[in-house]
Amino acid sequence: MHPALSRDRLTVPGFARVEVVETSPSTNAQLVAAVRDDPAAWPAPSALVAEEQTAGRGRAGRSWETPPRASLTVSVLLRPRVPAQSLGWLPLLAGLAVVRAVSDGGVTAAVKWPNDVLLPAADAVGGLGPYRKVAGILAEVVPEAPDASRAVPGAAPAVVLGIGLNVSQSAEELPVPTATSLALAGHPRPDRTDVLVRMLGEVHAVVRRWEEAGGDVVAAGLLAEYTAVSATLGTRVRAELAGDAGVVEGEAVGLDGTGALTIRTDAGEERTVTAGDVWHLR
Repeated sequence: MHPALSRDRLTVPGFARVEVVETSPSTNAQLVAAVRDDPAAWPAPSALVAEEQTAGRGRAGRSWETPPRASLTVSVLLRPRVPAQSLGWLPLLAGLAVVRAVSDGGVTAAVKWPNDVLLPAADAVGGLGPYRKVAGILAEVVPEAPDASRAVPGAAPAVVLGIGLNVSQSAEELPVPTATSLALAGHPRPDRTDVLVRMLGEVHAVVRRWEEAGGDVVAAGLLAEYTAVSATLGTRVRAELAGDAGVVEGEAVGLDGTGALTIRTDAGEERTVTAGDVWHLR
């Protein structure tokens, strides 16, 4: 049996509220509903954590379910004071924050565009190269509440950032062979409480730097830091575009001001990908 989170150690500097529940169908859906119902009860940044998630959602509607107390399923309420066109960077910056939180004791994580965190593996698997997925990220803008009188005056639009991180799962507890956990990767201290506190602290620090730079990732120094831990940039990739819009194949060469991926095709054309499944090719 996996141990529970230690409520006594869940103090995160900068966070107004960190709430832990035993079970949730989806922490993202639950937090979105709670913020719409009572925005003042969830000042930014706040977090909702579930010991077990039974019907979580990943990107493109995929399911995200975890064994009880084996992973971290957390949703963070943010109100980033950045231009709306910069919000596409939020899941990428969250990936950078997760990398910082889990890279420890010789375990070095990487980000896969747009919303995955990877750990090195001994062998290559289709679409990931010599990596396995340890975390996924999903960002959602919270719709405005039906009752405008309950809105928080002067507050920036609310965004819920969901993070699912595999911490102590065994190989048998993982849903797919392309996944891994911190424990399986040899992380020296895969304590969920410690990892959660570090991860939330890193999210807060990264977002604060981003805000202070007015949403400019270059001025904040975050583009360079993201690039340094990217497993996608500089790699040959195939992007399957959202909505059956086709496929783009070539080298991933950069990111634009909105966080979109730039791919240079074999014909020398540079294509911008804003959404879709990206596969790393050998």
